[in-house]
Amino acid sequence: MSDYLADVKKYDAGASAEVVEKIVKHLGIALRNRDSSLVSCTDPEELKRVRDSWVGKKLGIADAKKADAAIEKTCKAMHADHSKGRVTFYYLVAKDLGKLGSL
Repeated sequence: MSDYLADVKKYDAGASAEVVEKIVKHLGIALRNRDSSLVSCTDPEELKRVRDSWVGKKLGIADAKKADAAIEKTCKAMHADHSKGRVTFYYLVAKDLGKLGSL
């Protein structure tokens, strides 16, 4: 858990451990496999999955343009990080959409 929080804090120094823990619990088994624990910004199918499953279902954002804009912004923010952790990615997308409090 502390590794996930430390990674999120590289992008948001004031990140809440409670929110990060909720994202970790949501992702569950996906975090056990290295490949599924990372997000690939160059894979359109991966980004569609993030939009549909995380932004649409979990965060309740139905506006695909708004979701895509938040995902693209997060990809740009994490551009230098070759291993984009799913927990950090999801946190930043939720933060951009103002949904951290609803997790």
